[in-house]
Amino acid sequence: MAEASEASRDRRRAFNSAERVALFLAADGRCTACRQELDPGWHGDHMQPWSAGGPTEVTNGQALCPECNLKKGQGSMADVFGLREWQQEARERYHGRDGGTGGSFLVVATPGAGKTTFALTIARDLIDQGVIDKIVVIVPTAHLRRQWSGAASRNGVQLDHRFVNANGVIGRDFDGAVVTYQTVTSEPQLWRKLCSVRRTLVIFDEIHHAGEGDDQRWGLALKSAFDVATRRLLLSGTPFRTDGTPIPFVEYEDKRAVPGYNYDYGMALADGGVVRPAVFPAMDGEAKWRRAGRMPVTTVALADTDEKTVPPALKAALDPNGEWIPSVLQEADAALTQARIDTPDAGGLVVAFDQNAARAYASILERITGERPAIAVSDEPDSSKIIEKFKDDDSRWIVAVQMVAEGVDIPRLAVGVYATRVRTQMFFIQVVGRFVRMRGEEDETTARLFIPSIQPLLSYAQAIEKTVDAVLADEEKRVREIQEGDGNDPDEPPSLLAAFETVGSSAAVHHTTIASGESITPEEMTYAKTVMSRAGSAPRGMSTEYVALILRTAGVTSAVPTQRPAPAEAPPLADQKYEVKKLLKRKVGRYSIATDKPHQFIHGEMNRHFGDNSKTATLDSLLKRIELLDRWLKEV
Repeated sequence: MAEASEASRDRRRAFNSAERVALFLAADGRCTACRQELDPGWHGDHMQPWSAGGPTEVTNGQALCPECNLKKGQGSMADVFGLREWQQEARERYHGRDGGTGGSFLVVATPGAGKTTFALTIARDLIDQGVIDKIVVIVPTAHLRRQWSGAASRNGVQLDHRFVNANGVIGRDFDGAVVTYQTVTSEPQLWRKLCSVRRTLVIFDEIHHAGEGDDQRWGLALKSAFDVATRRLLLSGTPFRTDGTPIPFVEYEDKRAVPGYNYDYGMALADGGVVRPAVFPAMDGEAKWRRAGRMPVTTVALADTDEKTVPPALKAALDPNGEWIPSVLQEADAALTQARIDTPDAGGLVVAFDQNAARAYASILERITGERPAIAVSDEPDSSKIIEKFKDDDSRWIVAVQMVAEGVDIPRLAVGVYATRVRTQMFFIQVVGRFVRMRGEEDETTARLFIPSIQPLLSYAQAIEKTVDAVLADEEKRVREIQEGDGNDPDEPPSLLAAFETVGSSAAVHHTTIASGESITPEEMTYAKTVMSRAGSAPRGMSTEYVALILRTAGVTSAVPTQRPAPAEAPPLADQKYEVKKLLKRKVGRYSIATDKPHQFIHGEMNRHFGDNSKTATLDSLLKRIELLDRWLKEV
């Protein structure tokens, strides 16, 4: 889009009206590719791509119908952006729905799936079509402004991430601006004016930040600012709010958000090659507290807490002066050391409950590792630079409060510690999202997030692969219960916690490890490690949890079984196919590495061989695919 320099590149991306007329006449009113008559909304296409330096002039233009231009995009634009299958499908649906109801379109996609790339693709499409002139991206935190600007710049789009309201106008050499929700809501009329004078696409990153309840002024301000925008693209991984308030520009049906396209973590994990699997070591231990200034002392194991005892127990466990959190940090650092064997720059993140705790946890980690962790809290003026530096270096740990809870892209994160008192499903999903972003097709890292062994965190971990619809239903039920006055609000106000005085906590012990929705006992984990040790070096990417689940399925529970276990009841067909598909994905990965053939090419060869695809194949057909891959691997 915006020029590298006036001398070397035409700044304009879109053909103007006169040039579009010339292209239409030169094509005799027909698509240059398929020769079908052109309908309103046809595309002015650059024969030499604009992103590759092609000028915006009639000698480099041609008239195409939208379908042919999108097909062309699968080659040229997909090469530029690296579009995944879901992104291309969502792109086609977006254009098929003409921007959604009232010019708004909601995309629900898991962290790491590529929402930014998708949004920038749509922006470029709309400029190519002559639909928009400017782009405005709204983000929840200042750090994300630079991140969006950098991603856009790499794809030929120049967004001003330093824009302030006092500027009044967006510079002519920019294609648009990236600002925070706070910036817009402080002067909504300025943004209304900017969107009314130029045809504008507004991209709302993490739109769930913009509730519009009685005490949510942001929603009203955003509607005032952007209801005049030509198009609105809404992005979120968690399209709901804990307080149950509606989100501006989102279409609802029975009080539930209706996405234009949905691609959640469970779907991405099943597809393979998009997100990493995640496992959750749940850490138990005793917490001790008393009512402020009173006796006696209450002692409860985290795994035995209920709604009333969770708040003081969690407060005690997370106290840096106790034994629980230092022992968890020790365990997490050991897991990070293991991860760095295969991935030397693997990093860890601790999500703390406040800034004082963040600094205390950093000091504990420094004693454990001998290396001072990065600390990213809002009080630090250079927090964004600290995050960027950590993203690009090979240091071990970063400690933060909420700055990296969502949106921030640090693909090398592999191990985390959930040391916050926030217990909403939305926040939990956002934190998990920091660890599941893959670094490429050969990334076989299994993400590990250490959590306190309490409800509802255990349930959230078991349900992490559920679809967004299921999560929405759970969240709506929880919100209704709170509104009906059962008092089960998981985020207690500080005044309530102040009534409890922490006495201490014991060292943490493994209570369970959650993987693929299953709870794995410490004994099963120990035996799985023994089996892996005896078997020699396990295949790269095969986690202890994966081996433990295989042993459980096989009915093997000890090194020398005293008797052959009774045959286990066959799991449901869907579960059998799911496990076979995971094995198939791993074998395709091995064959891809051995032959340097892309995964897509290998799947295509098998599809032609069997006359189906992995999504529609029977269990028998999937097993035959594995047999075929085994033969191919022997021939390499």
